Amino acid sequence: MSSWKLTLPCTRDEAEAIDFEGAELLGIEPAPVLLTSETIPDDPLAWQLEAYFEAKPGKADIAAVRTLVPSAAKAKEVVEQIPDEDWVTLSQQGIAPVHAGRFYVHTSTNRGDVPPGAKSFQIEASRAFGTGTHETTAGCLRTLDAMRARGERVHNLVDIGTGTGLLAFAAMHLWPRAYATASDIDPVSVEVTAENAAINGVPLGVMQGQLALAAAAGLEHPLLTGRAPYDLVIANVLAGPLIELAPSISAVLAEGGTLILAGLLETQAERVAGAYRRHGLRLAGKTPMGDWPTLRLRKRTRYGWDRTTRPGPDGQGLAPGFGSW
Repeated sequence: MSSWKLTLPCTRDEAEAIDFEGAELLGIEPAPVLLTSETIPDDPLAWQLEAYFEAKPGKADIAAVRTLVPSAAKAKEVVEQIPDEDWVTLSQQGIAPVHAGRFYVHTSTNRGDVPPGAKSFQIEASRAFGTGTHETTAGCLRTLDAMRARGERVHNLVDIGTGTGLLAFAAMHLWPRAYATASDIDPVSVEVTAENAAINGVPLGVMQGQLALAAAAGLEHPLLTGRAPYDLVIANVLAGPLIELAPSISAVLAEGGTLILAGLLETQAERVAGAYRRHGLRLAGKTPMGDWPTLRLRKRTRYGWDRTTRPGPDGQGLAPGFGSW
């Protein structure tokens, strides 16, 4: 048995924009495993993309992978056959454990020594985005950790675009008695999240301390709207969807609640923050992570007779600031 590797040159910007674990979007069956790496240290123009296939890639496969790296339009691809056991090993190369805040994220093959006092999560490179290696995920982990260090309380949280479930797991560790919900537009990501929950001992369900899951585009699911308002919303997706979702995300965030946004470039941060300012949120902080900042926003508290209220997910008390759908 053998596998095949396709290599193309690329730039650092292209490498950072690739959804390494979302190769199924290329329309290739079975999806290849994608990896990027520097070919010349500290040269942003000297990177490469490697795609690992179970069979020799055809012209259509190569063309699909080329769409990820436009700078390689005139470059000659390198296609080589490799031993099958090397493909499994190589698919994990370059994935180092991540220590962000109090969290330590690793795969089954690179666990190493967990730092003292760190909470470890095993998240494999798989069919869903969010292993902790990208700046967007690491930035969210640091932002969550800083919130807890400041003594902030969370009773009801949702992770939109959860990918592997990592950010939801981290938030549940910080606030173990909170109601927790996670969703993704891709049903495969919801399956991966359930698998990772089992690996990491995260209970699934709808009660306090359990994680409820839903496959949904944005907030278009009765579970997500029915459990609102949330005092913590996490959304690590892309700038375009974040702007498009601004009205619905802002609506499910409780007054005084915190919104964590990631998946945007520094050049997009002001435009994304502006979309939420129009819905009563203010920028409360930013966690810089290279070119990929994590934004922390707070929803302003309103006063007056027309202030809307709605019961929280436990049916007790009134959670302010939630309008009608």
